[in-house]
Amino acid sequence: MERMTHSAAITSLALGLIMAAPAAHAICGTAEGACTLPDGSYELVLPSDGQGAVPAVMFLHGHGGSARGVLSMRGVISALTDRGYAVIAPNGARRAEDGPRSWSFLPTFGGRDDFDFLPAVLADAGERFNIDVEGSVLAGFSSGAFMVNYLACERPDSFAAYLPVSGGFWRQQPEDCAGPVRLYQSHGWTDGVVPLEGRILGGGRFIQGDIWAGLELWRETLGCATHAPDRMWQEGELMLRSWSCHAEADLAFELFPGGHMIPQGWADRAINWLEASELDAEHTD
Repeated sequence: MERMTHSAAITSLALGLIMAAPAAHAICGTAEGACTLPDGSYELVLPSDGQGAVPAVMFLHGHGGSARGVLSMRGVISALTDRGYAVIAPNGARRAEDGPRSWSFLPTFGGRDDFDFLPAVLADAGERFNIDVEGSVLAGFSSGAFMVNYLACERPDSFAAYLPVSGGFWRQQPEDCAGPVRLYQSHGWTDGVVPLEGRILGGGRFIQGDIWAGLELWRETLGCATHAPDRMWQEGELMLRSWSCHAEADLAFELFPGGHMIPQGWADRAINWLEASELDAEHTD
């Protein structure tokens, strides 16, 4: 299985072994091969046969990870580039000089304003690499998935859709969100790092939120008249449900067997959902 854990070293080892045909790696000329902005850096992979402006999946690493670690997920990256998407991998900021990289989705974390930084990365990639900014989406794993949810909630128009894996909100979660979004959330049934029900960290200073409560917030944001999903189905061991309560928004939840990981086949399933959601929106218009 394609896995990403809290440890950047384990991420690179486990996912770097998943071999796939390499895609073109766009380099901005620094020693590390990263594209730099005043507040941070990112790396980018382009599809080998992309013509004209191409949409991108911006993927946020987990706590302690890095852009390079994201690009080591060869199976995920190849699945996305094979479907015609670029992959943008920003680096989280360090909260201490030599501390782990992560994302500031809560004000108490301090540090870089990632709510400004991530849209700035997308705009920069659009200028440098002819990325289709309007068609690009934000994905992330673990801490990166928490950042995805908070950015979607606070600034829903920043990306065309949101794809969090193994992360939701923290307690106290937002009372409401700024607007409806298209969101495909994935979570592992036996996740012990980010349990479905959440957990208490730091002696009570931090509380991971309940994934189910987060889905309720998104249903309220979409204006769903009922909690019940419009559709429930199973694909092998995967259990899925979806809500279509808004003409320009969609919500889907994928529950997969396993723990804190990116499940096998996630990239293709997420893109299938994304493209089907886009098609439904076009028919509605």
